Amino acid sequence: MNPFLSKILVDIARKRLESKQATNKPVSKKEIVPIVRRFQVEISHAVKEYFFIIIGVFSAGFGLKGFLLPNRFIDGGATGISLLLQNVTDLDLSYFLILVNLPFLILASKTINIKFAIRSIAAIALLAFVVHFVEYPTVTDDKLLISVFGGFFLGLGIGMSMRGGSVIDGTEVLAIFLSRKLSLTIGDILLLINILIFSVGAYILSIETALYAILTYLSAAKTVDFVVDGVEEYVGVTIISEKHVDLRTMITKDLRRACTIYSGKGGFGTNGDSYDKDIIYTVVTRLELARLQTEIDKIDKKAFIIMGIVKDLKGGMIKKKPLK
Repeated sequence: MNPFLSKILVDIARKRLESKQATNKPVSKKEIVPIVRRFQVEISHAVKEYFFIIIGVFSAGFGLKGFLLPNRFIDGGATGISLLLQNVTDLDLSYFLILVNLPFLILASKTINIKFAIRSIAAIALLAFVVHFVEYPTVTDDKLLISVFGGFFLGLGIGMSMRGGSVIDGTEVLAIFLSRKLSLTIGDILLLINILIFSVGAYILSIETALYAILTYLSAAKTVDFVVDGVEEYVGVTIISEKHVDLRTMITKDLRRACTIYSGKGGFGTNGDSYDKDIIYTVVTRLELARLQTEIDKIDKKAFIIMGIVKDLKGGMIKKKPLK
């Protein structure tokens, strides 16, 4: 970190400690270091998150003004409602982006937290500013290209904003709130909301426009998944086998992957009694999954394997170990 910024953080930490202690006793370096480290982490994370938000806003602005808006296309969610209202009234889209999302952001402050709501307000306000003032070229008038690439850039913007800890489309907040009240999943609620939006779009604009809007929504949704979850999808694999030693050796030596061994207890043995066993857990990419299953079958065809998609990873050794 910049030495000047580090000095400022140290001074802030010292003043905080002195105010808490309310004494003239000098503050030691040992007390300051943890606070400075927390400040550094908070600042570095905030810079990275707002960088994601800015990139996301400009990408969404390009999708809206370069593809959807000039050709009177719509999308799903709060953005789709805003586009629909803009087509009906011919008022500027930037006003509707704020007005439509405002109730969702108020709900976000109660459902999630204030920090998330404030960050989302900043992101949506910046998007409205970009849509109103930044000029983007109209890329194409081909309807298929508009729906696919308009959805792609809009989805890229939504996904990058989510990586930055905010939203530029508030319907996700409504879906989270309703999922807690109703026996429906977030995906089900979003689907119902978008079906309603597309139905209104088909009535007001045309059925053809609504069908292209569905394609735009699917393109945006898939792009959001890639941005948020990553292109390289990971799978967490839990293996329970009596030949756990050989399996561990295979994973670490042949596949060059790290694994964790933790102690477990079988619930029902041959005599009805519980028994101790070692359990292996490792994380591999989806492309490596077939080879892992093949190698496991070579060692123990009766091994019990549990696989699940890993949404996010941090720390540890994810990549392959280098060859010695």
